[in-house]
Amino acid sequence: MEKTLEFPVLLRLIDERAEAFRAAVAAAPSLDAQVPTCPEWTLFDLVQHLGGVHRRWAANVAAGPADGPATPASEGALVAPREREALLAWSAESTRLLQSALREAGPDRGCWTWWGASESPQTSGAVARHQVQEATVHTYDAQVTLGAPQPLPEEAALDGVDEFLTTCCATTSAWPHQPAAVDFHATEGRSWRLSLSADGAGSTRLSTSAAVPAAGPDTATASARATAGELVLTLYGRIPVDSLKIDGDRVLFDLLDAWEPDE
Repeated sequence: MEKTLEFPVLLRLIDERAEAFRAAVAAAPSLDAQVPTCPEWTLFDLVQHLGGVHRRWAANVAAGPADGPATPASEGALVAPREREALLAWSAESTRLLQSALREAGPDRGCWTWWGASESPQTSGAVARHQVQEATVHTYDAQVTLGAPQPLPEEAALDGVDEFLTTCCATTSAWPHQPAAVDFHATEGRSWRLSLSADGAGSTRLSTSAAVPAAGPDTATASARATAGELVLTLYGRIPVDSLKIDGDRVLFDLLDAWEPDE
């Protein structure tokens, strides 16, 4: 069974994706361009968002265990400068602050997270893991804005499917529909199952990405097959589910998308 990525690898991926993000921003004709995958934002808004995310999580990690989110020392630090060179420098400093906090804390230190009831731990290591996905998906957003989207790096994408299911889907809130099992198969050779019932939602790594059996107790209600990057982009709402190879009950993906578990 595959393990999650080691802490140093997560830190490296955050840096690599943040660098790729800034490279896309630097190449953009205008910071006022609308982001197709986040239509309420311009490219400037996207940069300010990701920089703010980095700064807020730096504060959360530095604060350690807490009952609520920490506030950056200066709220003004969350306001990005408008001039492109200064904006890119502000973005780089945001990433540096996050990385510094994570390295100081190490992977096992507790801190506040919004995913308290999920399968992911409330630790700085789990924060680093989620921040890889923040930087990865928003780099895709920036590249789409340029009209030059690149495939998600395989290393980040494979961990991204697992991270999304354990952090964003796993819950003890009751699934309000008939019990179901949804399988996600990455063409790179890994598979996961999301089990949905009155007890909530739980994820499991499957031992193989072989075809779903035609019948029997282990049959999934629905399954999706694509590259890991395509699965991540679908889970984050960047590409439509119908761009994947879907088997079984297609409606189940719409029910999942509309589900808002109780906190």
